[in-house]
Amino acid sequence: MLNNEAIIRLGAFAGVFVTMALWEAVAPRRQRAYSRARRWPSNLAVVALNTALVRILLPATAVSLALLGSQRGWGLLNNLPLPGWVVSIASVVLLDLAIYLQHVMFHAVPALWRVHRMHHADLDFDVTTGARFHPIEIILSMLIKFGVVAALGASALGVLAFEVLLNATSMFNHGDVRLPLRLDRYLRWLVVTPDMHRVHHSIVVGETNSNFGFNLPWWDRLLGTYRAQPAAGHDRMTIGIEQFREARELWLDRMLLQPFRGPTGGYPITWRSAA
Repeated sequence: MLNNEAIIRLGAFAGVFVTMALWEAVAPRRQRAYSRARRWPSNLAVVALNTALVRILLPATAVSLALLGSQRGWGLLNNLPLPGWVVSIASVVLLDLAIYLQHVMFHAVPALWRVHRMHHADLDFDVTTGARFHPIEIILSMLIKFGVVAALGASALGVLAFEVLLNATSMFNHGDVRLPLRLDRYLRWLVVTPDMHRVHHSIVVGETNSNFGFNLPWWDRLLGTYRAQPAAGHDRMTIGIEQFREARELWLDRMLLQPFRGPTGGYPITWRSAA
C-alpha cells in the first residue's frame, strides 16, 4: 500500500472531488454569487501550481519521512511499547490536532494571516475552496508537517491515512451541499460537516475565528472555538473577508499577490484580543 502512495492519494482526491462537484451541481446549499466558470479556473490552477512546487521543492513526502523515522527510532511513538494499530490511530488523531493548532496559528499571527487569507478571500464556498491555498502556505504547512511527523514518530500507515482523510474531508466540508439537519447535528460529532465549516468562512470576524477543524470536530469543542451556526443563517451569511471583494480578485494573478497587498485587516486573533 505504501508503495502506491501517489496513486492512492490521487485516486482519493479525484473520487471525492468528482462526487462533491456532482452533488453541488444537483443540490447546491446556497445560491452562487459567481459561476464556476469565473472561479474554478484560478482555484484549480492554484492546485496545479502547488502540486508542482511541492514536487520540486520538497520531493520527499511525509510518508517517506515516517518510514525513515521508524527505521531510526525518531519521535515519541517510535519509542513507546505500543501495538502498531494503536500507533497508527494515535498518529491520525495527533496529526489532526497539530493541523488544528497550525490553523489557529495562521489566524493568530498577522504575517501568517496574510498568507492564509487567500483561502478566505474566495467569494463563494464550494469544493474548490477546500484546495485554494497560497503556495507559501502550502510550503510552510509541509515543513510544519514534516517536523510534527518526526517529533511524534508517526507511523507511515497513519500518515498516509491522515493525508487521505484530510484531503477528502477538506473537500467534503467545503462543499456547497445540504445535509438533513438531524443528520448534520449528529454527524458533526464525528467529522466536520459543510454547515459547521461554512461558519468559518463568514465575513464576520468572530465567526471567521471559529470552527478551525478540517477533519475531526473535537478540538473546536474542547478548546472553545466551536460555533454552531452563523448569526445571519447559512442562506444569508456573506462568504469571504472584508478585503478583496471585487470579481477581479478571483483571477490567479491577484490571488497570488494577495499576501503583499493592502493592510492586514482586523481578522488576526491576537489583534482582536489586544484591541
